[in-house]
Amino acid sequence: MVPPSASALAFVESPVQLLNVLEWAYARPADPTGPGPAGSGPAAAAPLLGGIPRQGRDAGAPAPHPASVPASASAPAADPLRIVVLPPTDPMSRGQLRRMAALARDEGHDVRWQEARGGRLAPLKALAALAGDVRAARTVVVGDPFSRYVQLLLTLVRAERLVVVDDGTATMEFVAQTARGERLVRWHRVGAGGLPGRVRELAYAPVSATARRRFTPSGTRTVELFSSMPVTVHGGTTLRVNDFAWTRARFGPPRLTRGTDLVGTSLVETGVVDPARYLDAVRALTAEHGATRYFAHRRESPEKLRALSVATGLEIVRPDLPLELIARRGPVGHTVVSFPSTVVHTLPYALSGTGVTVAVCDVDPAWLTGSASPRARGFLAGVTDSARDVRRLPAQTAGAAG
Repeated sequence: MVPPSASALAFVESPVQLLNVLEWAYARPADPTGPGPAGSGPAAAAPLLGGIPRQGRDAGAPAPHPASVPASASAPAADPLRIVVLPPTDPMSRGQLRRMAALARDEGHDVRWQEARGGRLAPLKALAALAGDVRAARTVVVGDPFSRYVQLLLTLVRAERLVVVDDGTATMEFVAQTARGERLVRWHRVGAGGLPGRVRELAYAPVSATARRRFTPSGTRTVELFSSMPVTVHGGTTLRVNDFAWTRARFGPPRLTRGTDLVGTSLVETGVVDPARYLDAVRALTAEHGATRYFAHRRESPEKLRALSVATGLEIVRPDLPLELIARRGPVGHTVVSFPSTVVHTLPYALSGTGVTVAVCDVDPAWLTGSASPRARGFLAGVTDSARDVRRLPAQTAGAAG
């Protein structure tokens, strides 16, 4: 059980979510119901400069979102944070999560590793083990509002404050869907999987509906979004900008190499982009920009990465931490090129003031598979168009396959 003084509880299922929880914990406002004085911590005495503390704003840092509060302007709270890791089954994600969990423990947080997958009874056992903690927490932080397991946990929440931290670009779709009052569905998801899938959806509908209500502020509960994404909140939700103050304070600045680094994506693995088109695009980007390294996404398959290495000569790097930390620690290329993904929004914050140029290459609609979600084209274009402080590369630059 959570000790009486531990009023904040976070649930994460990926390394990036855990990184963003650490960012939130570093700069969070004090819990008005929790113990300890507000204003203690490194950000407390920072004078504001255009809404961002002087000590947290590097030259060339992206401007804050309109009508939002910069996270690094907040005073850290004194009450402890327990982080519950609900790991996926793939080895790469689990390895990165263990590294991130070690960093979280170094920061003084209480980290609990809770298996909730891998067996028919695992979810029920995890739910029973966590129920008391969930009911007792006054602040609950979640990293993936689309997660069915997180939604199930939300049915038990009694907290006065609910915080959603970024789970990548999915945050943009989360905000849009909650604004429209729609059920929460990932942007790249196509269907429910026939009759059995529709039956499961129908049975799960009450849980999903309860989760949506939890994400709506009320007289007894505030809802906060902690994000680096270009979103506009609604209905009384508070937006706080994640400007990666913790990452910038703990790591770097990095040493820059003369080359260009490419950032991999899981668009092939999620069935959105055709593998052959993706390989041709990476080959063209490598030749045009003199790229030497390819930072693989944790979900990219070994077979795909081997094919990329053979076709391009790129050094394939499988990071053991989220790319924001890897890039900030360095060494990193003077230019970092990515397809539409989370990093085109987060790296300008993490690398602000370092001289690194972040570039984004559009995805040509011709690269999409026949099974891609109807929303895929518009969503990917939105990720690119809304990116700030990046250099935009047209899709034809990547040499779409004929």
